[in-house]
Amino acid sequence: MLKTLRMALVATAALLSTATLAHGPDAAGEAGNRAQVNKTIEIRMVEQNGRMLFQPPEITISRGDTVLFIVRNAGELEHEMVIDTLEGNQRHKLQMQANPDMEHADPNAVRVESKKNGEIIWKFTHSGVFEYACLIPGHYEAGMHGRINVR
Repeated sequence: MLKTLRMALVATAALLSTATLAHGPDAAGEAGNRAQVNKTIEIRMVEQNGRMLFQPPEITISRGDTVLFIVRNAGELEHEMVIDTLEGNQRHKLQMQANPDMEHADPNAVRVESKKNGEIIWKFTHSGVFEYACLIPGHYEAGMHGRINVR
């Protein structure tokens, strides 16, 4: 019995560590250093005609860029911006549905109150397609997600 329990714990730990390696901050990059910022991008959060949007809805940058995202919430509601892989944001969205008041202390995310600004400094270390999204329940479904093309 104890041997079976130990094997189950080892298997669970292995699965969790694999998921962590496939996800997490280094899947889309890593926290950036302000002294190394070589690009600044303003992202606006807006609510229009029943939709919630990021402006611009798509950005293209180069692998290796360290980007200062200035995140301006022009809307009436609180929003957040989370940078991750498409799959990572989908997993995080499910967590947010279960715990909508979840606090973020991750370098790839910022929560911004109405009419306030926030920022993220992020270094894109991998090429590919990534996403920025508001994962507060209902916001993603209302259109609040954008695409990051890293070449």
